[in-house]
Amino acid sequence: MPLSVVIITFNEERNIERCLKSVQNVADEIVVVDSSSTDQTAILCKKYNARFLQRAFDGYGNQKQFATEQASFDHVLSLDADEALSKELEEAILEEKRKWSHPCYSFNRRNFYCNKAIRYCGWYPDKQVRLFDRREIYWNDKKVHESIDLANNNAVFHLNGDLLHYTCSSIAEHQVKERKYAKINAEILIGKRRSISTMTPFIKGLFRFFRTYFLKLGILDGYYGLVISFTLAKSSFLKYEWARKGLKA
Repeated sequence: MPLSVVIITFNEERNIERCLKSVQNVADEIVVVDSSSTDQTAILCKKYNARFLQRAFDGYGNQKQFATEQASFDHVLSLDADEALSKELEEAILEEKRKWSHPCYSFNRRNFYCNKAIRYCGWYPDKQVRLFDRREIYWNDKKVHESIDLANNNAVFHLNGDLLHYTCSSIAEHQVKERKYAKINAEILIGKRRSISTMTPFIKGLFRFFRTYFLKLGILDGYYGLVISFTLAKSSFLKYEWARKGLKA
């Protein structure tokens, strides 16, 4: 039974080909929704016969909902450009395509950081719902850290195999990404008009470090576990500090 693969992109020439290659055996169509890339993303997508659409970016949730709506088929696999299917996950999806016995499917996501698989820090198993009958779900409208809301509380069936996520190729890239997320989250907090004390950014940052490094066992990921914990802590601090100051970043 047919499956649409939908992907959102922005300047993803480094990642998109790996993603597209990984879905060749499961996709009956590939839909890419791009937000004005200036690199080779469009050329690479057309090389794999993807339907390439443009849409101004207004948040991850809205972008993914729009991409889902553009699919020709009701069964959809939603991916980010820096993700790819493992062989085991590919085989599990192919098996389900024969019958589509469930409305929604989840699988574990294995995150890679500077080409190293992160086992802790709360980054694995990192279960995701990305394969679904679009008539049963919708994406929430969160600007960042978006997720799927299920209609009628449908049960989710878990598939074997990992979704491979090549999240950051360098520490600097992670820092830039987290500053971006901190800014978006600060804007959301400002919109809620909540009062934030002088100490709140420090408390939130310290707790994020403690949770990631100790409670989520980031300490067992060695050097990168420490770097990830510190970077996430700084992002949390900036989120509340910028919100407290009215985003004078």
